[in-house]
Amino acid sequence: MRQTFDETTDPSFGPKHAPLIRHAMAAQGLDGFVIPHEDEYQNEYLPSANDRLAWATGFTGSAGAAVILKDKAAVFVDGRYTLQVRDQVDSELFEIRDLVEGGVPAYLGEVAQSGWTIGYDARLHSPDALERLSAAATRAGAALKPVEVNPLDEAWGAARPAQPTAAVAPHPLEFAGEASSAKRARIGAALAEAKVGAAIITSPASIAWLFNIRGGDVIRSPLPLAQAILNADGTARLFLDPAKVTADLPAWLGNEVRLEGPDDFEAALANLNGQRVSIDPGQSAAWYFESLEAAGAQAVRAVDPCALPRACKNAVEVEGARRAHVRDGAALTRFLHWVATEAQETLPDEVEIVGRLESFREATGALKDLSFDTIAGAASNGAIVHYRPTHRLNRHVEPGSLLLVDSGAQYLDGTTDVTRTLAIGEQSAEMRERFTLVLKGNLALARVRFPAGTPGSALDALARVALWSAGFDYDHGTGHGVGSYLGVHEGPHRIAKVPNSVPLMAGMIVSNEPGYYKQGAYGIRIENLQVVTEAASIPGGERAMLGFETLTLAPIDRRLVVAAMLTDEERAQLDTYHARVLREIGPKLPADVAAWLGRACAPI
Repeated sequence: MRQTFDETTDPSFGPKHAPLIRHAMAAQGLDGFVIPHEDEYQNEYLPSANDRLAWATGFTGSAGAAVILKDKAAVFVDGRYTLQVRDQVDSELFEIRDLVEGGVPAYLGEVAQSGWTIGYDARLHSPDALERLSAAATRAGAALKPVEVNPLDEAWGAARPAQPTAAVAPHPLEFAGEASSAKRARIGAALAEAKVGAAIITSPASIAWLFNIRGGDVIRSPLPLAQAILNADGTARLFLDPAKVTADLPAWLGNEVRLEGPDDFEAALANLNGQRVSIDPGQSAAWYFESLEAAGAQAVRAVDPCALPRACKNAVEVEGARRAHVRDGAALTRFLHWVATEAQETLPDEVEIVGRLESFREATGALKDLSFDTIAGAASNGAIVHYRPTHRLNRHVEPGSLLLVDSGAQYLDGTTDVTRTLAIGEQSAEMRERFTLVLKGNLALARVRFPAGTPGSALDALARVALWSAGFDYDHGTGHGVGSYLGVHEGPHRIAKVPNSVPLMAGMIVSNEPGYYKQGAYGIRIENLQVVTEAASIPGGERAMLGFETLTLAPIDRRLVVAAMLTDEERAQLDTYHARVLREIGPKLPADVAAWLGRACAPI
């Protein structure tokens, strides 16, 4: 469970493998090959056996791509990973390019030559991504070609780790809140209403939710790697490696679920001939669409039918999230006490900070895993939005600086994600002012009321207005969905500038995380999770309004707050939040930590 910091020292990963890949490419008549970060399941976090991008380049971030050509190569990352990629990838072997601005299609348009054949693995690319790649190759006079055998896998050979076979276990109703049979029946009914005979479910999170199971194939998320076919009558076929099947799993799944092996899946797709079959192009690779077409089925492009029901947590899941956040808040508060006291004297480094926080969570006895690798950014490292400490980049906290810590945990009853920015010594007036601007945005988004049908993109500006008024902004979304003992990043809802048509609905859990980042100096982010509450009437109002309940319970560093910048409403809101933190977390702490929390939660 412990977070690691030196993945790039693993001799089985790294850019020295490019010659092996080129040799395998040449044997297939390929002039180039595209390597996405995604695996066959479109996972954000990958098992080692599927982390092809890391094996080929050494880059271990959660988003990226690479292109290997006969005589050159490039790796593509977004702004979150500009420091990490230069730390992990040999820039003499790989040109480092921007994943967002043009990305792989633009690169192919620049470097591909007429008559070239560029290979790709159809199991790893979405249909839409392939369309963009194909258009770019065509413009350059090159051809995009699917491969039967991935040349990277061929080059990896016997050194490639085995596919994970973590046991798949039932996720009890005391945590799930709804039986799998009920979920399958209501989603099946929706398929029938859409005149669809079946849906292909490829998202591990959707499979875990639909069948009320959890696995361990993917680090940081309790996911089983599998596929499923859900029929409109509510019956299903689940394709799962027999090595993962525990003794009690067949009875848990019941007679309406046919348990089969992965080798049976292609034949099952072939048996769908003549049917309208729903499949999500954003979650499923092009191979699925090609297989359905070859089988004579009609692939109906539609959003994963489990995505929205999964996002709208039921009452049991919401109550579980509350319990998880109280437990996690107590562990986090013990960590914050350590930072505010002992760490002010010892000035620990980022690696020690990460380990100390995890030890407090482990002490709960309920921790199943982290929900992502902890971000601990001291001073200027905090300005790197998705910075992750390594032994080479590791630095100590310094007096007069800020420490940004973004972390989360996986518990059976819920998933957490929280960011606090902490004072080390005395801070400048500038740091305190900008911290307060970020706080004002967090408070505004926490207290908003909004009508049904409102998407998160309509609320995003609330978290930015205070920053905008001072001429500042941040270049990331304000909120992402969070699963129930599932992935810490979950759709289809979000709060961001980018337009999103999915309305926020009761039971959805979403983060609230505005920030400010001064390159080369410091970073500030304040993140709480909050759940969308049922619509309630406002006295004198004409429409019932949805709202948010804050789930995260941990003090916000009052030393960084400029009280004069807060309105009376904001002061009262912050004081009310801190009073709640003290009331719910205080009794769960040792006496010295509880006393400190009382001071940390005093009225502003």
